[in-house]
Amino acid sequence: MRTYEVAFIAAPTLTPEELEAFITQMQTVVEGKNGKVVKVDNWGKKPLAYKIKKFRDGYYVIMTLEADGAAIAELERRFRVADHVIRFLSVRVDTDLKRSEKIKSARQRKTVVRPVPAPVPVEDFEAEPPSAPIG
Repeated sequence: MRTYEVAFIAAPTLTPEELEAFITQMQTVVEGKNGKVVKVDNWGKKPLAYKIKKFRDGYYVIMTLEADGAAIAELERRFRVADHVIRFLSVRVDTDLKRSEKIKSARQRKTVVRPVPAPVPVEDFEAEPPSAPIG
């Protein structure tokens, strides 16, 4: 099982109920292919950077999944067929997570806590006058 982030933008013409129904439908598709939906992050309606299919706004949704390639392929196929999905992107993130964990553990190994030496006490002593004048 690999970890993926699937982001899609739905048309602003959808009602919030229709959007939630579509999200749950996509979750059942993933679970039907023996995948697991870890997290669904619905960002709501946001403006697009540029017009896409004559829309200036869209509902942004990001799903974090643990699945294999077949589940992602089926999800993308359904995104292509659905008329209300403007754009979608699937990214495999488990390699990035593994790499960041490896870097973090290496960084922790490098930063070994070294004990700070105790300050040396200054003893009372008589300063001797200089033997020759300076200057």
